[in-house]
Amino acid sequence: MVQFFVDLLLRAGDIALVAVALSAGYSLVKFPNIALVQCATVGPFLAYLVARSGIPFPAAVMVACLAVGVIAVLLNVLVFERLLKSGSAIAMIGSLAVGMLFTAALLITAGPDSRHFDFPITAPFDIGGSNVTQTQLISLAMSLTAFILLALLLFFTDIGRCMRATAANPDLARATGIDARLVVRLIIFLSGVLAALGGTGIAIKSELNILLGPDLMLPVFAAAILGGLGNPMGAIFGALVISFAETLAAAVNFGPLAGQPFLFIPVNYIAAASFLILVVALLFRPYGLFVNEVKRV
Repeated sequence: MVQFFVDLLLRAGDIALVAVALSAGYSLVKFPNIALVQCATVGPFLAYLVARSGIPFPAAVMVACLAVGVIAVLLNVLVFERLLKSGSAIAMIGSLAVGMLFTAALLITAGPDSRHFDFPITAPFDIGGSNVTQTQLISLAMSLTAFILLALLLFFTDIGRCMRATAANPDLARATGIDARLVVRLIIFLSGVLAALGGTGIAIKSELNILLGPDLMLPVFAAAILGGLGNPMGAIFGALVISFAETLAAAVNFGPLAGQPFLFIPVNYIAAASFLILVVALLFRPYGLFVNEVKRV
């Protein structure tokens, strides 16, 4: 049972940061930016390159996340703001194209081979009978720290109040003197940072390759939609639900039902459990589990 909850938290950490990034960006720019998922690939690649130059890992991650945040803002200013003039659907398709360009660029520059961050090999920690590695703890600590800092920013600072006001009613926010354009760029920057951090957390636990972002796309979108697209805090709960479904599907032995000692769902089919929950939830809650002022595309 302890191992189940450990696996649940680790998987939720994989999904939640990128889902929060997607949902936070949507709350202001009004379209699901698919290219943000690719930031989860670009971030760890940049962190890997910076770390290889001799810079300590925490500093390398910080530099990479800040760089990806700047890239996200530049893309929004140069590409997506123009595409939005033609409609949110056009902007979403454009973001998909940008994401594919990112994948192609990484394939050309980094190649298809997987890489691993250079962490010392240590014995796993025993937590209630469950083995947890050092990199898993680091990844989980990164996610929890990011969530706490984001909550403090959104609910206990003037910048956060401006962000929430702009997301709820942009016109009223402008009328009260809030610089809506600056607020949008700040939240897009944070979205890029969170996506890069989420991808880095996944890469240090397993491996780094160009398919990291594409593999995350479906569960991330499921978590963001389930939590109410445009609701960053709801995306965390959505990630927990999706992670619970995937972890349960992987852990249940269906052998006795089929007259066999052991029968587990293949890894490639585990994602189907999360989408089954998503479909059922949306049949009764079309806008996700948490109602949000922002309407989806």
